[in-house]
Amino acid sequence: AFAMPFPVVVLGALALGWLWPDRSVAPTEIRPEPTSWRATLVTIATWLTVWWAPLGGVALALGPQHLLTRFCWYFSKLAVLTFGGAYAVLAWMGQEVVTAHGWLTARQMLDGLGLAETTPGPLILVTEYVGFMSAWSAHPASAFANGLGGAAIALWATFVPCFLWIFAGAPYVTSLAHRPRLQSGLAVLTAAVLGIIANLATWFAMHVLFARVTPWSAAPLRMQVPELASLDLRALALAVLAALLLRSGWSLHRVLASCALVAWVASRVWPA
Repeated sequence: AFAMPFPVVVLGALALGWLWPDRSVAPTEIRPEPTSWRATLVTIATWLTVWWAPLGGVALALGPQHLLTRFCWYFSKLAVLTFGGAYAVLAWMGQEVVTAHGWLTARQMLDGLGLAETTPGPLILVTEYVGFMSAWSAHPASAFANGLGGAAIALWATFVPCFLWIFAGAPYVTSLAHRPRLQSGLAVLTAAVLGIIANLATWFAMHVLFARVTPWSAAPLRMQVPELASLDLRALALAVLAALLLRSGWSLHRVLASCALVAWVASRVWPA
């Protein structure tokens, strides 16, 4: 509602839990094994090199203003700030890609999210779609080659940092149980992530159910408000149908297949 940046929300929640810890959280009796800081620094240096060497090569070859160079920085930043999984970060990515950078339209972003939801693999793979489509649209003369480059950079910058976090952080996981303040911070962060996911659901619903969404502000509030007259009754009926089927115990795959079939028939019988 206040257009607060995603990093501020998650880091603010972490700080809140750290400063006002839950006193009921007690350290466990399991003692962590001693860990070598030298080994940790070597691990960090190794994976930072693996992460940034190819991206640095792209930046040197294409220059700082090229779209693919900007992808190197943007998707790396996205990987660093991905707290709470894909659902938490995709709302921020959608706002950045559509509103801040103008790389995709809201409809293209929705198509990517829908594609990612209905295909195998982690939802965060929608970053590959964003990289491909953004680079494709920006360079029509060599659209396919640039699209592949954008997709490759998005994948590399999204997934390679995960190995850094895992190998550098795994030796210290046990010691977290002996830090109540950090445990409390992570608990508050988890609660904040629920709100962030709700924000994504709201953004998704507005742009799917309504053809027109307009910005509205009354300082310090800055929100997007759908135009009620632009409600898509077909989309609303499908959303209600999917919710009812899921509540009745249908599997997700059956619901997706059934709704896809109904949508295909509706598009022939009841065109937009």
